[in-house]
Amino acid sequence: MASKRPTDRLSRFFSGVAEHTFQTELGVVDPPLVDYLSRLLLRFVRHDLVAPLDSSGRRLSDLEEMLREATFRLGDAQRKIHCQIGDFALFWAGIFPESLRARSGMEKTTFQQYCSHGSRAYRVASQMDPCDSAQPSSDLLGRLAERFEMCALGLREVRREWERNDEAESGAGGSLLK
Repeated sequence: MASKRPTDRLSRFFSGVAEHTFQTELGVVDPPLVDYLSRLLLRFVRHDLVAPLDSSGRRLSDLEEMLREATFRLGDAQRKIHCQIGDFALFWAGIFPESLRARSGMEKTTFQQYCSHGSRAYRVASQMDPCDSAQPSSDLLGRLAERFEMCALGLREVRREWERNDEAESGAGGSLLK
């Protein structure tokens, strides 16, 4: 029997849409990569895990703050924050790229800077050995670094499908995010 829990339903939705988008529309047949991306979406949408914590426990919500914090970390903590930086940059570049447009007269990190920093963060993390098997493999992180912009494009397509489905569901009295 299929679970009715919203998290299970959302997880199945993200898995299915991500698999369809990456395999059918983009021609990327890489199950570990697609699984990672669908889990990333679930983490960021359903939980307050969008931004890492600094050493004092304060939530870092700015890419520049995260990059500065990474310089103070060592070993596994450094690998983890680089993964978080990559995830944060990929989520925003893929799901909300319109929020990353530079505004005239204002200092704001642009879409291209998010792609550059995110790709670099995944590359740095890929060069460090994971301390436990729950962490993403170095090989996977290397592929995320190499294919960062393609992954962001795929996530934008996932968002479009999510919005189409949410509109259809709201017309029928439901929503994936409720």
